[in-house]
Amino acid sequence: MSNGVATNGNGSQDQTHTPSQRYLSTRGEDSGLSFEDVVLKGLASDGGLYIPEEVPVVPESVWQSWKDLSFTDLAYNIISLYISPSEIPAEDLKDIINRSYATFRTPDVTPLVHLQGSIHLLELFHGPTFAFKDVALQFLGNLFEYFLVRKNQGKEGRDRYHLTVVGATSGDTGSAAIYGLRGKKDVSVFMLHPKGKVSPVQELQMTTVLDANVHNLAVTGNFDNCQDIVKALFADPEINSTHKLGAVNSINWARILAQTVYYFYSYFSLARQSESFNIGDNVRFVVPSGNFGDILAGYFAFRMGLPVDKLVIATNENDILDRFWKTGCYTKKPVSGSKAEGGVPEDGVKAHEDGVKETMSPAMDIMVSSNFERLLWFLAYQFASSAGMDDEWNKKQAGQEVSSWLKDLKEKGGFGPVYKDVLESARRNFESERVSDQETLDTIKSLYQEVGYVLDPHTAVGVEAARRSVKRAGSDIPHISLSTAHPAKFSGAVTLALQDEADFDFAAKVLPQEFVGLDQKEKRVNDVANDWTAVRELVRKQVEEELTARDAGSA
Repeated sequence: MSNGVATNGNGSQDQTHTPSQRYLSTRGEDSGLSFEDVVLKGLASDGGLYIPEEVPVVPESVWQSWKDLSFTDLAYNIISLYISPSEIPAEDLKDIINRSYATFRTPDVTPLVHLQGSIHLLELFHGPTFAFKDVALQFLGNLFEYFLVRKNQGKEGRDRYHLTVVGATSGDTGSAAIYGLRGKKDVSVFMLHPKGKVSPVQELQMTTVLDANVHNLAVTGNFDNCQDIVKALFADPEINSTHKLGAVNSINWARILAQTVYYFYSYFSLARQSESFNIGDNVRFVVPSGNFGDILAGYFAFRMGLPVDKLVIATNENDILDRFWKTGCYTKKPVSGSKAEGGVPEDGVKAHEDGVKETMSPAMDIMVSSNFERLLWFLAYQFASSAGMDDEWNKKQAGQEVSSWLKDLKEKGGFGPVYKDVLESARRNFESERVSDQETLDTIKSLYQEVGYVLDPHTAVGVEAARRSVKRAGSDIPHISLSTAHPAKFSGAVTLALQDEADFDFAAKVLPQEFVGLDQKEKRVNDVANDWTAVRELVRKQVEEELTARDAGSA
């Protein structure tokens, strides 16, 4: 475990932060930042993503002593390694964590269930919006609130620091961010979604939240248009001079950090449940992957000391990650016309960028995986380290290599093949699988027939990849496959797969009580044109109305 002294950005010594509690950018320009800096900034000034200057390696005797901790106590032990107590004192951090997971429907927060054979399923959908993103966004929402309360101590009215969170969603991120930020003081959240192009449940989960600080904007266009509008707002000096914009998508380091916890927790759960599995044994994790954030958290858990045999990446037909592990080339592969069509419209598939194949698992319909950049930095750093230079040189080389790769991705549509040693390093810890739409439906159907468990399509991609992994690794190595969403959120694909099963009844077997009557609730949403300047004016107007009402209420 790191107990050293970190060096801050101007080269002076900082006695309050260990190296794992200070942050640098993957592209090499930013370094020596605090946890609060990286949470509120989201994206580095050089366009890179933040990572800790050092991953803390936890001694075996220490992490093994965590085996009987509750989820929240375990979360504190892990998360506190990355946050200096000079930034968030221990009792405050414990309170943030406890409040974040008090919203979940089970005391286990992320329960592990045995599926079949050596495959176990980690259920990550027990949060407020029935999606894995709740694990990170409940925590991030409370972090935002904590930092804002501190910044605004003793300040009144318009002198208060007010955060304006702006994001785009094709479904789950929007509702999870809204539920994480609803009712928070000094923060407004604006979530853009493509009008009529997310699933009905996802839309209702967003638009039926009536808290004054929540603003849903239905954009005339597709998800790509929403993303472009958000990028334009963050790049606009005018709105940035008057409003402090914040990001909640998966590039925010706090989201990766929160997700690291459930890798350790599921490992300990397996040891409690299985007589043949002992603390210290290896396990494989299988993760449905789109933006690479969920599986990246598993990589951090491995680097910290968790005995991970392999991390198995499970992609759908948008397979840029699978192709990298197979070839060493990371290249966009746009499709258009009939080749891009697929999936189930009522599950939200018509919400994605041009050039992306629309599938049964729409949350993974991504052409470029944003968080992959963080792993690329570690791969480049390991490669640089073989030259025998000092650590400062290694980090500088890693930043330059990542910048070069990402420049080629932007200008040429891809990069690679990477150096043989870099690819071998990637293959040492990861394997990958590509699962088609038909295979996704077949997996939902076969698992229901075999054990009576209903998978959502994203989770089905992971389970199919786990079945293949078992054939390679053997049944002696347990597999934990991550279940990312409740099947009721993607009713179209589930119904399509199971409609011929005589005993299947969606309402009786799948639909949660919380979804019943959602369509009868009051909704609040603003329609807006596909025009970033129109969105900017609406953001200004609604923030001003919110602040005016706040000021009147406190007068």
